[in-house]
Amino acid sequence: MPRLTINGNSVQVPPETSVAAALLNAGLNPRRSVQGEPRGPLCGMGICFECRVTINGIAHQRGCMIQAAEDMELTMEPTTDAV
Repeated sequence: MPRLTINGNSVQVPPETSVAAALLNAGLNPRRSVQGEPRGPLCGMGICFECRVTINGIAHQRGCMIQAAEDMELTMEPTTDAV
């Protein structure tokens, strides 16, 4: 089972799990609205871009399209303060 690091925390996920599913299984939503409300994957096929996450230092990766892999480091975007 692959072990990922999400915002510095180690998480083990089942094989063949997408990054988006790994985040949701860990109780995390990858994005926030401008009001700060959690937003999660919507389409699950790479069209909506709501599952974007930084993977191994590369920003704006679509988590629903990428399979979780051993030693992958995920960083979620900080919450944007409401205007």
